[in-house]
Amino acid sequence: MAQWTSAIGSAQLARQLKAQQPRPAGAGLRKPPAYRALADGIRLLVLEGRVPAAARLPAERELALALSVSRTTVAAAYEALRAEGFLESRRGAGSWTAVPAGHPLPGRGLEPLPPEQLGSMIDLGCAALPAPEPWLTRAVQGALEELPPYAHTHGDYPAGLPALRQMLAERYTARGIPTMPEQIMVTTGAMGAMDAICHLFAGRGERVAVESPSYANILQLMREAGARLVPIAMAEGLTGWDLPRWRQVLRDAAPRLAYVVADFHNPTGALADEDQRRQLVDAARSAGTVLVVDETMSELWLDEDVDMPRPVCAFDPAGATVLTVGSASKAFWAGMRIGWVRAAPDVIRSLVAARAYADLGTPVLEQLAVNWLMATDGWERAVDIRRAQARENRDALVAAVRRELPDWEFHVPHGGLTLWVRTGGLSGSRLAAVGERVGVRVPSGPRFGVDGAFEGYVRLPFTVGGPVAEEAAVRLAAAARLVETGGGSGSAEPPRTFVA
Repeated sequence: MAQWTSAIGSAQLARQLKAQQPRPAGAGLRKPPAYRALADGIRLLVLEGRVPAAARLPAERELALALSVSRTTVAAAYEALRAEGFLESRRGAGSWTAVPAGHPLPGRGLEPLPPEQLGSMIDLGCAALPAPEPWLTRAVQGALEELPPYAHTHGDYPAGLPALRQMLAERYTARGIPTMPEQIMVTTGAMGAMDAICHLFAGRGERVAVESPSYANILQLMREAGARLVPIAMAEGLTGWDLPRWRQVLRDAAPRLAYVVADFHNPTGALADEDQRRQLVDAARSAGTVLVVDETMSELWLDEDVDMPRPVCAFDPAGATVLTVGSASKAFWAGMRIGWVRAAPDVIRSLVAARAYADLGTPVLEQLAVNWLMATDGWERAVDIRRAQARENRDALVAAVRRELPDWEFHVPHGGLTLWVRTGGLSGSRLAAVGERVGVRVPSGPRFGVDGAFEGYVRLPFTVGGPVAEEAAVRLAAAARLVETGGGSGSAEPPRTFVA
């Protein structure tokens, strides 16, 4: 009986392997043999989770043809992976990937670090900050005071609590986009909103246009929904949106859906100006594409001189072309799993109807807490705290990385929670793998691309500051030295426990 649960084709595996940057040979070191480089490449894909465990690999002859190498090279690479515990084989069943004992099973997204590892590992994988107290506690207390009338009902509100839908509609109206409560659906976080949208608009096999790079967890959600991702590169320098390219792709590929993060883009931090927003909406409308706009970062401007443009939905106020996704998770706290969709009333009705077969609704108490925050000055004051935390962390991290890794390149964003860093020619996948062994967890660039793009990048979120940011940069520099000298495959000194 076969032990594999999925399969990867030779063409797909070859694309991912060819996109990887070769490990630099350190001074005085010889280039590794071809079989070793191939084995290292497959092992990195497994450790990154981009090739899942228990995935059947192509036959030796097929992969050799796809890579234009000898079958002997592929056979030797497979044998090396078997010896290291990353490959298992059975006559008649083929070979499939594995994770050796002692290695954690790689995640497909950017899951938070388990609490038991926080003492020795600096987590730069999850772009989330602690709650802005005392506002979390006050919001929950306010929600508890308002809970009794709801406790006498069934508690299921598939479209969201009427009070919160009204509040969110009023906030959009105050921003210059007239909105009715019927245009709002409350969801379980932005991921819940995107999941509902994908199931309604992007069934298996449908094309979805995405920025390249884009938010890793959303890309994975779309892949698992069966969508065919169509990447559209950011403008030169990854600082904005290439509108001629967007118009061309939307016209030629005719995707059913397009996903953009126009406000402090994740991961690059770019901010779309008003003209870019207008052109994105026009291009989507002309192509018959539904434009999903993720504005979860829209309130996280960090510099006083930032001139925030109007929301993208201002150029489609009826919500026929633009579906807007918002959330309390980034601006307030990741533990507050409240998101929402703004769209045309008929779209909202369709989303609500489809939701009956998913999660039925969003927790009432958390909706009441967000409503309490927005009905008082609590939301604005909490977001002010969040901006101050992120600004301080950003400045500390930028200074530390510039000091410890002067060859790394990046633009300092004016908002958001992430720094998108070019790693001076080093492989982001190898840095991620070695980083975990020296005590810093960092997601590599390919997680944010399609088919192995952005191997020369890592994403650094503004989640740590002060001495922790300095130590994180020191550990990243240690990982970079190991990758540069070819020491990434050996043992590394275990990370020391760090106490802030």
